[in-house]
Amino acid sequence: MLGYALRRVLSAIPIALIAVTVCFFVLRLAPGGPFDGERALPPTVLANLRAHYNLDQPLIVQYLIYIWRLLQGDLGPSMVIDGFNVSQLISIGFPFTLTVAMTAFVIATVIGVIAGMIAAVNQNKWPDYVLVLAVMLGVVVPNFLMAALLQLWFGVYLGWLPAGGWVAGSIPHLVLPVTVLAWPHAARISRLMRGSMIEVLGTNFVRTARSKGLGQRLVLARHAIKPALLPVVSYLGPGLSYLLTGSLAVEQIFGLPGIGKYFVTAALNRDYGIVLGTTILYMFIILALNLIVDLVYAWLDPKVRYR
Repeated sequence: MLGYALRRVLSAIPIALIAVTVCFFVLRLAPGGPFDGERALPPTVLANLRAHYNLDQPLIVQYLIYIWRLLQGDLGPSMVIDGFNVSQLISIGFPFTLTVAMTAFVIATVIGVIAGMIAAVNQNKWPDYVLVLAVMLGVVVPNFLMAALLQLWFGVYLGWLPAGGWVAGSIPHLVLPVTVLAWPHAARISRLMRGSMIEVLGTNFVRTARSKGLGQRLVLARHAIKPALLPVVSYLGPGLSYLLTGSLAVEQIFGLPGIGKYFVTAALNRDYGIVLGTTILYMFIILALNLIVDLVYAWLDPKVRYR
C-alpha cells in the first residue's frame, strides 16, 4: 500500500507540471493584461510596472521564473491588490472556503447515503419517487440559479434567513450557502447509493443472509452497506473538489469572505498571480483527494490489490 501511494505521488508530478504550464500560457496569451484598465497608465509607469513583475521578459523566461519561484514555495505577488502576495491572500480566504465546503460535504454525504438506502429498500414506492424528484432538482438546477431562488424566497419574501453577507460566528448566514452547495452533492450520492444498494440486495450472499433469518437491519448493517459504498467512495474525491471549486461562485453570490471574492476579482482584472495560485492550490487538492479515495477503496474492498 505504501509503495502504491509513493508511485501515485511521483506520477502526479508530471501531471501537475503540465497543468501549471497550460494554465500559465493560457492566461498570458489571452488578450488584455492586469494593467489594461479603462484609464490608460502613462507609458513610463506602465513600463516600470511591467519590469517590476517581469512582464517585459520573453514569455518563456517568465515561465521559467514562475516555475523556479513555485519550486521554492513562492506563488508570487498579486498584480492588482497592492501590498499582498498570493500566499497571504489564500491564507486569509481559504480557511473560510474550506469550512463552508467541508460542512456541505459532511451534511450532503450523510443525507445522500441515508436517502439512497431508504430509496433502495423502498424501490418503486413513494420514498423512491420523492428521492428521484429531489435528485432531478439538485442535478438539473445550476448553483447560481438555486442560490438566487433561495435568496429570494427565504431571505427576501419570508425573511427567515439572511440573504447574504457575513457576521463572524453567525450560523444563519451559512445555511443558504451550505444548502446550495450540499443539494447537488447529496443528490448525486443518493443516486449512486440507491443503484449500488439495489444491486447488492440482489446478490447471492444477501439472499443467503436473509434465508438464515436475519432481519432487514442486520442484513443492511453487516452485509449490504460496505459493498454498496464502493461507488460512493469513488465519487467522494471528485465530489469534494467540486464543492471546493463550486464554493467560489457561491461565495461571490452570497458575499462571503472566502477565496471566491479574490478569485473572481482576479479573473476579471487579469491578476495572473492569484488566478494561477488558486488553480495550483485546487489542483493539488484534487490530486491528494484522488489518492485518498484509492486507498479507502482498497480498504473497503479486500479483493483490490495494488501492484
